[in-house]
Amino acid sequence: MRAGIQLIVYGQRNRDDVCGVLREVAEMGYAGAETGNLFRQEGSETAVRSAFEENGLALCGCHSGYGEFTDAEKLAENIAFVKALGGGYLMCSGVGDRSRGLAAYRDASATFNAVGKQCADAGIAFCYHNHAWEFEDREGDMCGMDILKSETDPAVVKYCLDVYWIYHGGADPVEFIRANADRSIYFHFKDGVRGADGKAEFRELGRGVVDLKAAFSAASSLSPEWVVYEQDRATSTPTESARVSLSYLKNELGL
Repeated sequence: MRAGIQLIVYGQRNRDDVCGVLREVAEMGYAGAETGNLFRQEGSETAVRSAFEENGLALCGCHSGYGEFTDAEKLAENIAFVKALGGGYLMCSGVGDRSRGLAAYRDASATFNAVGKQCADAGIAFCYHNHAWEFEDREGDMCGMDILKSETDPAVVKYCLDVYWIYHGGADPVEFIRANADRSIYFHFKDGVRGADGKAEFRELGRGVVDLKAAFSAASSLSPEWVVYEQDRATSTPTESARVSLSYLKNELGL
């Protein structure tokens, strides 16, 4: 297992100076970075390749929203980006228009089955990244996550599990990992608390309420390639948040 970072914590700097961000996280000691399609963003494959190669940094995976999985051209570009940088994972967040209720999850499941097969044929894994809403969107006894699990093919639709969002959605991260061991191949380790208004408040790893050690024990039993730190917003500076969280991954979790 290797320690990666989702670059979302760097906010606007990801768009203004992503090559500098990649250099910084490599110098900190992260082994890999999870990004969007940087070839498309930067308009220069050479500069992006150099930023990874010169810093000895791996591409953990590429992450994008649902719309890029219903657009054949963007999907093909994202698969090509992952393969060009030697990555193995393409992540999707969201299921489209959630105002449609669980029908959105059923339609998304059909999309994910097709996308998953296309990714598998290309030699990479397709993973769905959960937030809290998949557990919160409900019709009777069924939630959105139930639909995704029952209507997608576990051979080609895997999970990128975000342990904080599982907690925030009302489920137990350890139990969920164990119950979905056949799909759980990539992990986002995130920490935080539930604010007085019920909304998520993000923290550096070890500074929130998620039992990260128990979640890591469950995750590591599945021998994933990556455990990726993700913090949607920094509480101090992105650099400091990334340093604190890497220290936790290494010194507390033993990565």
